[in-house]
Amino acid sequence: MVAQESDSLSVKSENGLIIKETVITNEEYNPLAPAKAAFYSAVLPGLGQAYNKKYWKIPIIYAGMAVGVYFYIENDKQYDRFRDAYKSRLAGFTDDEFWGDGETAIVSTDRLIDAQKDSKRNKDLSIVVTGVFYLLNIIDANVDAHLQQFNVSEELSLEPNININPLNSKTNYGLSLKYNIK
Repeated sequence: MVAQESDSLSVKSENGLIIKETVITNEEYNPLAPAKAAFYSAVLPGLGQAYNKKYWKIPIIYAGMAVGVYFYIENDKQYDRFRDAYKSRLAGFTDDEFWGDGETAIVSTDRLIDAQKDSKRNKDLSIVVTGVFYLLNIIDANVDAHLQQFNVSEELSLEPNININPLNSKTNYGLSLKYNIK
């Protein structure tokens, strides 16, 4: 068996067969990495993304959750305003902020009830939005940790093909999977 060195590849000749040796380095597979990432994101939103080294996702998560919290606070203030005005009207007062200068109200009592219902529904929706961003944070960390351990080769490609048939001028659609063996 004779070994020859050429361009950092060693070539062995065995009975007329030439074999190129290449070194393939595999990162160690950690089956608990997705669970860790999900746990970290559940404890502190964005921590799983930091664990996966996807730092650019952290501001998106906090922005989505902050929007939900902001609208919850705003709708809670509006709900309190409408509820206080409604309670004062039930008590017989005509000095709430929705009462006009004269004898008639700018906003009717029925409209105050509807406004309270709308504000309550919007508060609940804001809680749901915040919860959805929290859950998406956990799911994203878990899926991203799984995908980091997925082996993707540069030699593998998937391309759509669109060809026109020259006989009848109809379009033929296709999908080709290419794998280069070097």
